[in-house]
Amino acid sequence: MAAGKKSFGFIGAGAMGSALMRGIIQGGLVTPDRVFASDPDTERLQQLAAELDITPVKDNVELLDKADVVVLAVKPQVVKEVLEPLKGKWSPKQVVISIAAGVTLWELENYIQGTPVIRVMPNTPCLVRAGAAGIALGSQAGAEEGKLAQELFGAVGEAFLLPEELLDAVTGLSGSGPAYCYLFIEALADAGVQEGLPRPVAQRLAALTLLGAARMVLETKKHPGELKDMVTSPAGTTIAAVSLLENRAFRGTVIEAVRAATRRSREMAPKG
Repeated sequence: MAAGKKSFGFIGAGAMGSALMRGIIQGGLVTPDRVFASDPDTERLQQLAAELDITPVKDNVELLDKADVVVLAVKPQVVKEVLEPLKGKWSPKQVVISIAAGVTLWELENYIQGTPVIRVMPNTPCLVRAGAAGIALGSQAGAEEGKLAQELFGAVGEAFLLPEELLDAVTGLSGSGPAYCYLFIEALADAGVQEGLPRPVAQRLAALTLLGAARMVLETKKHPGELKDMVTSPAGTTIAAVSLLENRAFRGTVIEAVRAATRRSREMAPKG
């Protein structure tokens, strides 16, 4: 089920939907003539069509007629409104990939019957092709469909196949995680400004520091603790700062923040 042989239809051409379109086209997974999109904002849709050379369609029924893979890229609160008119119009040969946060596979399969359904929890760095996503397969989706979803989200980052019950943890960690990182960047930059650095320099130093540290973890494959020890010389500046962070329960607070977001994600999910 190679992506290049499929046609893709995007219901929703907002930030995440358009990021995925750019990713699969610029990454060479599919040619623009095999990408179709619908969106209530016709002006935005036309702008995207002009930029990427994709084909806009007049409605979602037409999109279903043209697409082998349908990406549901709408807000969770409008999923019912979007899917209700499409009941009974799906083909068993299609694949549906939903990125609507919190909408369960059970809910999706209630509307999309007889067609493989996949649920994905991406994050906003997909917009710069540095995303992290969790993928859960529906009852009729198998290894081929999972490979297709990984290929699609691999065009805008990295994706992991997981049981659906772990997507709440993905939400708490990587889905909400960019916000924690932005807070940390902002705090680092504020501290730099307090110590006399110009704001633009402090902010860039802070962002580059997080970027570099993340690349060190990913590229060296060393444990973060080992990398921390490489920076922490005896009686030096870093150990003084690390000691203060430990005394203020920095790691414990981050862990509880991720767990709080995970719990909230579970609470928000409708019970099937």
